[in-house]
Amino acid sequence: MAAYAVCVRDGHLLLARSPAADGTPEWVLPGGGMEHGEDPYDTVVRELEEETGYRVEVTGLLGLDSVRRVLPGGGALRRPVDHHGVRLVYEARVTGGDLRFETGGSTDMAAWHDLAEVPGLRRIRLVDVGLRLWRERPPTGRVPATGG
Repeated sequence: MAAYAVCVRDGHLLLARSPAADGTPEWVLPGGGMEHGEDPYDTVVRELEEETGYRVEVTGLLGLDSVRRVLPGGGALRRPVDHHGVRLVYEARVTGGDLRFETGGSTDMAAWHDLAEVPGLRRIRLVDVGLRLWRERPPTGRVPATGG
């Protein structure tokens, strides 16, 4: 379980940068995994401050993304792992703090990106899912899977 936020301000989307499996940087929605016993609402507030430096107010639950994939074995695992991730996607607005980069965490940079330029960025699928949830506001809280 994880919680992420779509933060749009003045036509710009707040994203964090994280290395892909091959080490190439890619843009992600700010957010991340829940700690044991943590409420998802608290997770998204904590993760946004850790990754971007901003304090946020959660303004709504946009929906969720459920993804299942088999990860190849290797290293200590030795066998493939059937992974199922459930990611809650919130809408949030910045209420304070200053943009800064995370130190010693899962991301190395945070930045605002013009919404029109997001399709040209190297990004994970969840960025597109989050933007669709934000734009379309489906009553089911989910958008049809588009692969990957």
